[in-house]
Amino acid sequence: MGAYARWTKAVALAVVSVCVLALGMSPRATAAQSSPTTGNLTDHIGALEERAYAAWKARDAKFWAGALSERFVGWGPSGRIGKSAAIPILTGENCRIATVRLTDQQLTPLTSGIVLLTHKTDVDGTCSGKAVPAARTVTLYVRENGQWKIGFRAQSQIVDPMKAVRPAGSDRWASGRTGTDIHTQALLARELAMVDGWKDHDAVRMDKFFGLSLQFVDIFGNHIGSRADALKAWSGEGCDVKDFKFTGARATMFAPDFGILTYRASYDAKCFGQDVWPIWGTAFYVKQGDRWMWSSGINVLAGAALPG
Repeated sequence: MGAYARWTKAVALAVVSVCVLALGMSPRATAAQSSPTTGNLTDHIGALEERAYAAWKARDAKFWAGALSERFVGWGPSGRIGKSAAIPILTGENCRIATVRLTDQQLTPLTSGIVLLTHKTDVDGTCSGKAVPAARTVTLYVRENGQWKIGFRAQSQIVDPMKAVRPAGSDRWASGRTGTDIHTQALLARELAMVDGWKDHDAVRMDKFFGLSLQFVDIFGNHIGSRADALKAWSGEGCDVKDFKFTGARATMFAPDFGILTYRASYDAKCFGQDVWPIWGTAFYVKQGDRWMWSSGINVLAGAALPG
């Protein structure tokens, strides 16, 4: 295969964490609307996402203060951030946006009150004087006190891997050490075991950790749309992984059966001759019985973050 195809496949192999997601678009909605029926959930969540982008375009800080869950987690310039740090970024204080177009949406309910949305995001505008590149966006919506709130949001820029540049801040990490709490340790143990299966090209081992429905967005904005495709990609040849290290891992729990694991990962590895750069990993875990199952994720290049 060509260099571009080889490197694109390498990315999928090199960065494990997944991203299940959401769909739907509609012109009107607010974050405080009443609960939709199953039949219109896609349109309802899509409408909320459109409203969020309208608020970004309008630089509406009040919207974001009300729309974000108090437990919100995302990525900022030097690592993981919570609600207070996310508001000015998501408000787009330094952005001047003309139009936003959301396409290729896909919606996946993860639990009865948690859904994950992904889409391609095309923007005509600038942030801090620079054009906003096309990206894949992942947004987690959680049902809290009768309202849908945003619990997580991240983007991975869509870029030709052969032209990608390692972010200048890829070695920065201001988000502390790995948590010692029971939830962080439980999810981290699962994540480490699964990544170890990827390192060994072992689909049988990884299969034991995967939930029923999976999607994934990698560090170059590529998308894997199914469980079968993820297993095929991550168990294939092409990557020589000698070692990997996670730092600063933390679980953010939204329900007894749902948590998000965020961390920084570095690798002693090459894929098709290319060094594997550090990532900020996000993994969505759903508890099935007594086991935590990896049920989606997104990786972004360490040092990259939402435009704001």
